[in-house]
Amino acid sequence: MVLYSYVIMTNHIHMIVQSKDGMLSDLMRDFKKYTSKTILEKIQNEPESRREWMLERFQWVTKTHSRNKNFQFWQLGNHAEEIYSEKFMWSKIDYIHLNPVRAGLVVKAADYIYSSASNYVYSTGIIKIELVDIPLNSEVNPNSIMKDNSYD
Repeated sequence: MVLYSYVIMTNHIHMIVQSKDGMLSDLMRDFKKYTSKTILEKIQNEPESRREWMLERFQWVTKTHSRNKNFQFWQLGNHAEEIYSEKFMWSKIDYIHLNPVRAGLVVKAADYIYSSASNYVYSTGIIKIELVDIPLNSEVNPNSIMKDNSYD
């Protein structure tokens, strides 16, 4: 997986990723399988005050889908979009990084720890990503938040 941008919110995640072998659907399937298994194991085996409530919710969802027998962590499917231009890429990066700002969690996108915004602003973050070159040409994305103080 090549990770270009991400934000982890309380109830969803946004990512711009690329599959090294070109098999994005396989990559997403494996990502969801690994993360759901790991997170469910942590919820079940480590101290967690909301354990019963969370497991009950993950189990309740399985009643509407025959695919999962015990728990369902992720929604079925995803909303993949092909990145077809540099302008579109930056509109998606900005959208992703502004999620915590729009949610009122932070004033500046780079202050949200569970996001790649700090990778772009401070060249550091909790997850290593592949940085997309910030365009020098303002025509690429004239509305980019990299131009104001929402990032830094």
